[in-house]
Amino acid sequence: MADLILTHGYFLCEDEKEQGIMKPYAPLGLMYLSSYLKSLHIDVELFDTTFSDRASLYQRLQLAPGGILGIYTNLITRSSIVRIMQAAKACGYTIILGGPESANYPEKYMQHGADFVVIGEGEQALAELLPAIRNGNPAKFHTIPGILFRDSNGTIIRTPPRAALRNISAYPWPDRDSIDIGQYQSVWTRHHGYNSVSMITARGCPYRCSWCSHAVFGYDHRRRPPADCAEELAHILGRFQPDQIWYADDVFTISHPWIFDYARELHGRGIHIPFETISRADRLMKPEVLDTLAGMGCARIWIGSESGSQRILDAMQRDVTVEQVKWATHEARARGIKVGMFLMWGYGEETLEDIEKTVRHVKECRPDLFFTTVAYPIKGTPFFDAYADHISLPGQWENSTDRNYKLDIQRTPEYYQAADTLLYNEVEAELASGHDEEQARRCRERAENARRYLREQERRNV
Repeated sequence: MADLILTHGYFLCEDEKEQGIMKPYAPLGLMYLSSYLKSLHIDVELFDTTFSDRASLYQRLQLAPGGILGIYTNLITRSSIVRIMQAAKACGYTIILGGPESANYPEKYMQHGADFVVIGEGEQALAELLPAIRNGNPAKFHTIPGILFRDSNGTIIRTPPRAALRNISAYPWPDRDSIDIGQYQSVWTRHHGYNSVSMITARGCPYRCSWCSHAVFGYDHRRRPPADCAEELAHILGRFQPDQIWYADDVFTISHPWIFDYARELHGRGIHIPFETISRADRLMKPEVLDTLAGMGCARIWIGSESGSQRILDAMQRDVTVEQVKWATHEARARGIKVGMFLMWGYGEETLEDIEKTVRHVKECRPDLFFTTVAYPIKGTPFFDAYADHISLPGQWENSTDRNYKLDIQRTPEYYQAADTLLYNEVEAELASGHDEEQARRCRERAENARRYLREQERRNV
């Protein structure tokens, strides 16, 4: 029996939205845990639920009752995690949770069956915690930083925070042999004609956007040396031959000297492969940065634009300007780099005037792809704290997520659907103008209908 089973509770077969997209990535966090613990001669099994089903996971737990189960938690898997804990408890498992979701609600998860919650990075905490559990040494729990547990009286104890390891290159590369990477690649190829493998070069983000959770890494940023990252990429290319790489960093271009050094490392190894990643517009504001990304093979850069209203961006504490987003988008596209854009409705005191500014902004930027979401308050963020008196959660906590929080300052779902209709049809009309006037006319008509609806709803304060 393994010393530890790791899993994450995300089942693709239960996610209708992702089934329409089919661009899954392997669980890098769990693979990092697996490789580190194995380097310490701890026997780890990683049960990747992505392509499995709930019954198969439960059967695995029943095969070896009484073990230790570590579960990664995130915002979208709360109800799944609660159900897995119930099944694991029925098999006598000791349950350890980690990740941003359980860090935000540790007491709630312990009420629903967790024995331990790790706050922050999991590698070192698990390395200390597992032997203490195996050896039946509860006194040791009090000396392990960054965990919650119950003492002999049933009182929940929170130990002092664990200092983050500065040299993250001391951690081995993710244990990609612990799961079937080829299955991910096959799904990508079947649905898109190419495949993508992920890697990450850094941990954490120092920026303080008010709606973004920093529950695991805090406002910290640590990065591996360029040579180490280049070696990992060379290993991935040799082992899996992907068509594309996804750099999962929060802000890939946060350090310009690092990017330049990394590009030189790749060039020295003769590596050139298409990739996608995320950045902030203000970290793309030098032509030589975009030139370097293009030279490395950047196929698409995702930018968090969020709004075309500077007033809203300032309220979000984005420290980015609308003009920076516009410049970065135009300059990236001029170099053959496609731009994806994230946008957010319903933040703070947003008005129709702010929405109209976002529509004009997207039309002027002309990103290749953009997605919208309605702002929702994540526990532990400044956004959540600022509007705590306006937040309610319909239904039971264990059957909800932070996405289900209701903000009484926001308008109806129909209002934001109309905002989408306005945005997408204004952009489509702009694209169709000059070569398909009938299509442009229909789009403008739909956009104007949506605009009238938004005006009426704002007038009625609905």
